[in-house]
Amino acid sequence: MDWLTFGVTACGSLILTEIVRDSYHALCHHIPALERWHNRHHAAYRRDLSLVSLAAFRRSQLYHDITESIILLVVLLTIALLTGALGVWVGVGYAGLFLAGATRRYVWAVADTDYNHQPGPLQEPPTAWWVNRTYHWRHHFDNVNAYYSGVFPLVDKVLGTGLSLQGKKVGVTGAGGALGQALCGELQRAGAQVTALTTHPEGFTAQSPMRVIGWQIGRELELVPLLETLDILIINHGVNVYGRRDFAAIETALSVNALSVLKLMELFLDTVTGAEAKATKELWINTSEAEVSPALSPLYELSKRLIGNLITLKRLDNVCVIRKLILGPFKSQLNPYGVMSPQWVAKGIIALAKRDFRNIIITINPLTYIFFPLKEFVTSLYYRCFSRGSKIA
Repeated sequence: MDWLTFGVTACGSLILTEIVRDSYHALCHHIPALERWHNRHHAAYRRDLSLVSLAAFRRSQLYHDITESIILLVVLLTIALLTGALGVWVGVGYAGLFLAGATRRYVWAVADTDYNHQPGPLQEPPTAWWVNRTYHWRHHFDNVNAYYSGVFPLVDKVLGTGLSLQGKKVGVTGAGGALGQALCGELQRAGAQVTALTTHPEGFTAQSPMRVIGWQIGRELELVPLLETLDILIINHGVNVYGRRDFAAIETALSVNALSVLKLMELFLDTVTGAEAKATKELWINTSEAEVSPALSPLYELSKRLIGNLITLKRLDNVCVIRKLILGPFKSQLNPYGVMSPQWVAKGIIALAKRDFRNIIITINPLTYIFFPLKEFVTSLYYRCFSRGSKIA
């Protein structure tokens, strides 16, 4: 036996099983005949994922879990028999375990093997590369037409259903800039309720029904009542002092690009209270590819690298989802020589966020796609080894 071929085929069959399962789940929300059956699954759970009743739970197992498992088993069995590949039988066995678990839950009305539906408060934010209980909770109670995946969110990443912006309350700082305005427009098109935060509200032309709020660097505390109402805060403001290195330039770069961002970040994270906030609250921060590459502006690079590393550190606390926007040179007042259009960048940010990317890289520099993930991994590992969270301090 060629063990390498067997191993590759076996892993492929497991991935295929998940793709078929999640694709069927997505179809259950778009084909009325399947939706009627699948709705019995949704009707079985309360918001804390406790059971409405054992009868409702058993109906959900019969009309969704058992049906889904039989479909998986038939598809994998067919592929195994047609191809004759031994590794595919691993997928057949995997599908069989789903059917065995669903049958057990139906016959004995026990939910102990239904891991994504265990009742109780949500303990951690949604994870990025596998589906935890919080991720699946969003499918039930955030948007039933998103978050379809069951184990690995591959289908959600392909379909763009790994994050739903429909109805989300989103605040954007730096909303008066080229990227800020483009982001506000794209968020609205995605169904979000946008609040534009700008230091020059008098010159901001709002896109109805957008709300516009003025604020100033150093007065972040005044935004706390607003932050408490937001689902997503996008920190997008910044300044570029170009080649200057005098004290005033240092103070400006640090206060705008780093200290103000840090303060807003901490204030927003303080609003993540309650179990459901873990599932719905998110923080997006524009740090720039200056984290890992030259920007021909030393103070811009220093301030962006500082806040970038602080964000990496804060991510270890796992308070809520924190996304970094790693953007290359786009045309704006800060960079009139930028080569990318802010509208194109904004579309890319929303597209990748919907696919639940936590580090959203959009640039013309191919090296950033290599160096940034390496830098982020090494820095995060170092911080994890040599820093402590407040809970154990």
